[in-house]
Amino acid sequence: MNRTRIKICGLTREQDIAVAVAAGVDAIGFVIYAKSPRAVTAERAGELARLLPAFVTPVLLFVNETTEAIAHACAQVPGAWLQFHGDETPEACRHIAQSLGRRWLRAARIPLEPAAGEPAFDLVKYAQDYSDAQAVLLDAHVDGYGGGGKTFNWSQLPPNVNAHLVLSGGLNAANVTDGLRALRDRGLSLAVDVSSGVESAKGIKDAAKIHEFVRAVRQADALPL
Repeated sequence: MNRTRIKICGLTREQDIAVAVAAGVDAIGFVIYAKSPRAVTAERAGELARLLPAFVTPVLLFVNETTEAIAHACAQVPGAWLQFHGDETPEACRHIAQSLGRRWLRAARIPLEPAAGEPAFDLVKYAQDYSDAQAVLLDAHVDGYGGGGKTFNWSQLPPNVNAHLVLSGGLNAANVTDGLRALRDRGLSLAVDVSSGVESAKGIKDAAKIHEFVRAVRQADALPL
C-alpha cells in the first residue's frame, strides 16, 4: 500500500497542532509572510514548532523574503524545511538553503487554465530548474501568492516529471482521492498539502475536517493503482 505524506499548512493555534499530530500528519507549515491571513511571526512559529513530536517536520513558508529574515526564522525553528512561494530564482533558493543548511521545497504557481493560445505550464523544465529542491509543490496561480483555495486543472500536467511532487491548491476530503489518482504516477513520489480545505475560517483549523482529510488520504492509499 502507498503511504502518501501529508502536510497541513497555515497553522496558528496550539490546539490545531495537537489535532494534526493526533491525526497522523507528517509535516506542519507555518506561513512567515505578513500579508497572509494565516501569517505568524518567526517567534510564534518557534513556539508552535516546539509542540511537534519527533518525526513531524516543521516547514517555514516564505514569499520573496530577505536572507536575513529567513535566517532569523530558522534560528527560531531548528530543523525546519524552507518553502519558497514567491518569485525566488533557482540560484537564490539554492544559496539561501545551502547557507543555512536546510532542505527546501519550491512552489510552482500553475495557472487555473492555460490562457488561450499559450502553452501549458512547463513543469518538466520547472523541476529541472529547481532540481536541488527536495520537492516541487504544485499550487494554483491566483492574484497574490498562495493558491487561495483554488484547484488547477490536474490533467494539464505532463505524465513524467523528474521530481518529488506535493499536490496543493484547493484540496479537501472530497477531492483528494481524485487528485492522488490523477497525479500519483507523474513524479518520483506524491505528497499532499492542505490548508483552507481543513479550516472553519482562515488560519483556524477544524478538527473534524483534519481527521476527514487524513482518513480520505489513507483510504485513497488503499485503493489499487
